[in-house]
Formats: sequence, C-alpha cells, structure tokens
Amino acid sequence: MDPKLQLFLGLGATFIGLSVLFWFVFGGTTMSRRQMMANLHRDVEDATQAKTRDDRELSPLDQVIQRQTPPAVIRQMAKLWASAGRPEKWPVERLLAAKFVLGLVGILAAIAAVALNPGAIGVLMGVGIAALLFFLPELRLYSRSLERRQAIALQLPDILDQMSIAVKAGLGFDAAMARVARTGRGELPEELVRTMQDIQVGQSRRAAYEDLSARTGVDSLHQFTRSIIQAEAYGIALSDVLETQADELRMERRQNAERRAMEIPVKVVFPLILFILPAIFIVVMGPGAIQIMESFGVGF
Repeated sequence: MDPKLQLFLGLGATFIGLSVLFWFVFGGTTMSRRQMMANLHRDVEDATQAKTRDDRELSPLDQVIQRQTPPAVIRQMAKLWASAGRPEKWPVERLLAAKFVLGLVGILAAIAAVALNPGAIGVLMGVGIAALLFFLPELRLYSRSLERRQAIALQLPDILDQMSIAVKAGLGFDAAMARVARTGRGELPEELVRTMQDIQVGQSRRAAYEDLSARTGVDSLHQFTRSIIQAEAYGIALSDVLETQADELRMERRQNAERRAMEIPVKVVFPLILFILPAIFIVVMGPGAIQIMESFGVGF
C-alpha cells in the first residue's frame, strides 16, 4: 500500500475518533433544554434546588459530562448499572467520566499505534484499541450483570422454599418475603428488599413485581413473578404456587447441571487431541521409531 494512502487512512481514523469524542462531550442536550424538560415535570424552585444539590455533590468534570451527554447514553448506562446491582463505588456519573477519560486514552493509543505502524494493520489496531477502551465500562457492567443473573438463578429455588415454609407457618406473602429478604444474603435478598421498599412507598404489587423482573433479567424470576401476579388476581393459594415454582426451578437446575455434565466429554475432546495425544504418541512410539531408524542405518 502507498505510504501516503496509509498516512491518509491513519489521519482519517484519528479525525473520526476525535469527532465522535467531540460530539460525545459537546453535542449532547443543552442546559436550557434540560432545564425546560425539568420544569415540565416539577416546579421551577424544585428543579433549581435539585440542580444545586446535584452540582454540589458532583465534581466539575462530572457536571460537564452529565450535562452534555446524550440522554440515550445516560439511560443505557443507568440500565446496565441497575442490572449490575447498582455498585455504590461506581455511580452512573463516575462511569460516564471514566468513559470520557478512557475515550481520550483510546484516541492517544490509536495515534501512537498508527505512528508506530503506519499501515492498514496499525490503523485497525488503533481503531480496535480506541473502541475497546471507550466501551470498557459497558463491557464491565455487562459482565457483572451476567454474573449477578447466574447467582440470582441459583438462589431462587432456596428462597422460594423458605418463603413457602414461612407462608405455611402462617405468615402472609409480604411478611414472608420481608423475612427472607432480611435474613438472606446475596443478590436476590437485596432485590427483594428493594421490592418491599417500593411497595411500602405506595407502588402497586404488580408494578413492584414487574420492576423486580425487569431489573434482574432472569427468566425463572420473571416466570415466578408472573405466577404470583396471576395467583393474586385469581385467588389461588400462594403457598401452593411457591411450592410448585420451587420444585420446577429445582428440577430445572438439576437438568442444567446434567446437561453441563454431558457437555464435558465433548469439550475435553479438543484439548485431548491437541495437547495430550501428541505427547502420548511421542512417549509410546518414540523409542520404537528410534530403534527402527537405527536398524536401517539412519542416524540423527
């Protein structure tokens, strides 16, 4: 490839990266539009007080980034943050700031990669590094949300057993859920505590259960919440629903364990063929091959 063309491609990739970062910082919603939308939903004084309180709690960099970031990016980040368990040490504002800083570092790394290797490979490496660093917060939140979903799916059958025992002992469904949420440990009891808090502040049970299902994103928990909503609507005994759901989830967990156990031989085949069998062939057939070669007068 022509060196001039390679340099042109590198400069073009750098210009595109800087343009995207410039739009991310300065191309979001303006402050006047954000103030106008806030005034539509609450009084002007309440909006001013909320803005003053938020500005006092946030750093100057966080304030600038939060004001200029597009609302769609903030909503997507907040959704990932909620599915990851709302880590207190990494709020949405700090994640946006980290995204901004990592974007700058990615652009500098892309420029360095193009300068060190002014070719198509250097351009691809630079773009890949910049994209990886820019979307690193989303990738970390997505990974944390997957781990959280697996933990909730494993904890759900035991939690349902405890709730079923409490309901059969005479407690109401809300009291049983509150007791399990207080005494339990893990991701699911934390979500149950939040659900009980939503109900206590006036949210309907149906909406609270649907929010619980939407926050976690676990299919088995979604099935459980739908069963509870239908049982309350048609007057079905909740103890029977809890026991049935616990049995089904426990059977599903056992089937998943059996399925994973059956997949192990298939997964072992490739490491066996690539690494273990060649070593065995060398140990077993090596001495015989050496003797055969020596008998035919072939030396090393």
